[in-house]
Amino acid sequence: MGPNIWLWVWVALAVILSIAEIATAGFFLLPFGIGAAVAAVLELCSPGSITAQWIAFIGVSSLLLVGTRRFAGIVTHEPPVKVAGDRLLGKTGIVIESIDPANNKGQVRVEREEWRAEAPGAGMVEVGTAVKVVSVEGTRLVVSVQGPA
Repeated sequence: MGPNIWLWVWVALAVILSIAEIATAGFFLLPFGIGAAVAAVLELCSPGSITAQWIAFIGVSSLLLVGTRRFAGIVTHEPPVKVAGDRLLGKTGIVIESIDPANNKGQVRVEREEWRAEAPGAGMVEVGTAVKVVSVEGTRLVVSVQGPA
């Protein structure tokens, strides 16, 4: 390629990848955009050393990709303290009002709180039965039967 063409190739690549990062999540394309910008600066400082530019592009992009993966993992981790009904997931409760799928009624007590509940596929669940919270759907707990209390 002709003189200075690589400068424009790297600049175009840097701009395209940086703009494309806006449309994606997870800081995946940004390291490559920065790597292309570094290669463009290298072309500006020492024109014609295409091998050095490719090494800089790959090296900078790789280092930044590893760094942003760690950063994304820290930023997107699950919060340590769950809130609302999610804090009850996996907890055991006791049926205090029979869970009747025909009437869509039933209530359980989990950690001193009383919640409306349903037990899909379990049929009628009697008072005093131990249940485990499987999920939360709106203001109802979805539970699975553990056995008598």
